[in-house]
Amino acid sequence: MLTNVNVKNLALIKEAEINFEKGLNILTGETGAGKSIIIGSINIALGSKVAKDIIRADADYGLVELVFEVNESIALKLKEFDVVPEDDMVIISRKISNGRSIIKVNGETKTATELRKITSLLIDVHGQHDHQSLLDDAKHVEIIDKLGNESIEESIRQVTEIYMEYISLKKEMSKFDFDEEERVRECSFARFEIQEIDDANLKEGEDELIEDEYRILSNSGKILSAMSVAHNMLESNNEISVTDMLGKAFKELSYVSGYDKSLSEYADRLSELESLSRDLSSEISDYVEDMAFSEERLSEVEERLNLINKLKQKYGNTFNEIKAYRDEREEYLNKLENLNEEREIAQHRLLELEEKLNIACDELTEKRKEVASRLEKEIVENLKDLNFEYVEFKVEFKKNVNFSAKGNDLIAFQITTNPGETLKPLSKVASGGELSRIMLGLKTIMAKQDDIDTLIFDEIDTGISGRTAQLVAEKMNIISRNHQVICITHLPQIAAMADVHYRIEKNVVDSDTVTSINKLNDDECIEELARILGGAVISDTTYTHAREMKKMAMETK
Repeated sequence: MLTNVNVKNLALIKEAEINFEKGLNILTGETGAGKSIIIGSINIALGSKVAKDIIRADADYGLVELVFEVNESIALKLKEFDVVPEDDMVIISRKISNGRSIIKVNGETKTATELRKITSLLIDVHGQHDHQSLLDDAKHVEIIDKLGNESIEESIRQVTEIYMEYISLKKEMSKFDFDEEERVRECSFARFEIQEIDDANLKEGEDELIEDEYRILSNSGKILSAMSVAHNMLESNNEISVTDMLGKAFKELSYVSGYDKSLSEYADRLSELESLSRDLSSEISDYVEDMAFSEERLSEVEERLNLINKLKQKYGNTFNEIKAYRDEREEYLNKLENLNEEREIAQHRLLELEEKLNIACDELTEKRKEVASRLEKEIVENLKDLNFEYVEFKVEFKKNVNFSAKGNDLIAFQITTNPGETLKPLSKVASGGELSRIMLGLKTIMAKQDDIDTLIFDEIDTGISGRTAQLVAEKMNIISRNHQVICITHLPQIAAMADVHYRIEKNVVDSDTVTSINKLNDDECIEELARILGGAVISDTTYTHAREMKKMAMETK
């Protein structure tokens, strides 16, 4: 049950708080007072889109907060969305600022998609134009499925599972859309690529080794020149080589270390340097002697390197990528070569899935027809209660040529309200007022099996008056015995049936236009009924009529 609504800085509302109660909660007010803003604010908190100009010009942010009291059944379902009621309460808030909104459920941030799933368990809002959705046949399937509850849900899950496999296979079969000439051409090209990679006989890490060898061979002259200079500087026949100079320095320090023993450390280190220098000179000499330059080898290496780089450009940047490409092409070639066989297997599997899908869809159809049969009887009873003197209602089933995740049923509601007339689609028969009553009849039927505790009707009384309005009021009263009903109305017959009555007013405060919501006491309820009945001039007779209407409503309740 929705126990509290708090709205700040949205449109004409600076700040408003409403404490709703059990039973039938009625909201009335002059046209333009802001009744639609209340429902719009609730819808924002339920996850609907936010208009850019919804926040008041004098405010930095807008806020809507809803407080729900939930029972054990709803609490259990909410756990699926990681929502745990605190003291049987669920608090939903949505703050809008700078074009962004922050949504929280019991203090935890949620996305708008998550919010809509959560609130679908808590409340059902029927807006001013929702009854027009009855003209859409797709809505009729949704209504039947919702009335079917878990039985139909399970059948839809089965259909969806088979359908997804069916669609996946159909997409996969697009690979078989080759004519023979194209298939032969693709096979030839795949073989060429595989052969080109195989002929190269690549080895892992070979590219780096070849690049290193090419770099050495192509720069061998520079390398030999530098190594020769280094060898000559380390050791040569003259006395200016590094090795000879280190040897002389060692002898000098060895001679004087007899006078200062601390110098022997320096002498030892010079000895080590001399030895290292001789070893290094020898190694450089060996490198130069072993190095053999060959134009033929350079050409071979260059050719091999060009081949490897060519394959890299075509098939992948590394040995593993090239190998993976080659394996993919081989697999592709095998499929092409066995295309006809694979096509036959896939077609056979597709036929099997079509058969399974047809069976699952037929089972779903039968369950829907059972629900439709109950609906036909119940909707006629409800519509007669809503002042349809004569009514026939039929749910028509047709088969779609294509499957969908929800079966292949085309469902259309048909109706006639005049004896002797044939059944026709709602769109060709029902007026606005009739559509409103049909929707109310459907809501009445659905409310019997819904766990949803709160129903909101925003001006469902469109296009009705007089005796029909009275019957609609009585029907809403019946719904409110087991559900909390919140209703915005212009009709006195519905307003008189209120368990709790609120008046929405628009006033100018400090040169600012603001909307306020006030709960009415008994006298104020009569006054508001009189206003709705009497218009601009309210006479004593109008007040008397208002009191009688309220008294009759209370007797009905």
